[in-house]
Amino acid sequence: MRHQVAGRKLNRDHNQRKALFKNLINSLVIHGEIKTTESKAKAVRGLIDKLITKGKEGTLHSKRLIAAFLQDKLAVNKITEELGPLFKNRPGGFTRIIRLGKRQGDDAMVVKLELVEKPAAKAPVTPVAPAKPKEVKKVAKNENKNPKSK
Repeated sequence: MRHQVAGRKLNRDHNQRKALFKNLINSLVIHGEIKTTESKAKAVRGLIDKLITKGKEGTLHSKRLIAAFLQDKLAVNKITEELGPLFKNRPGGFTRIIRLGKRQGDDAMVVKLELVEKPAAKAPVTPVAPAKPKEVKKVAKNENKNPKSK
């Protein structure tokens, strides 16, 4: 009997499942939306909501708790600096699941998991041209010798 057994196993052991959830959450935070199967999206939905709720606090402790789970500095900074203030007045429900249809290969339901509100797009950063390498002076064969030997 499955009394008080929570969560979805997704035919993976604990370490594989944890790594899968971390990768899905990192991609969702960085890109704002991901395409995945319905069961994976439903499994990740609660975890991302908890992380964004921690990010709303904006304290160093909450940032370290998020970093302990995700281990990706870019995603941690985006949660605490962009998503936390964006969802400050929302009590929960930070993601939405939109069904896209069934996958042809295995007939699995594919969904788009996205954040309810998107952060404002920053102006594209124009890349700075790399500095030209300094020219190396060519030394004549005669100049290369020790000056005392002349």
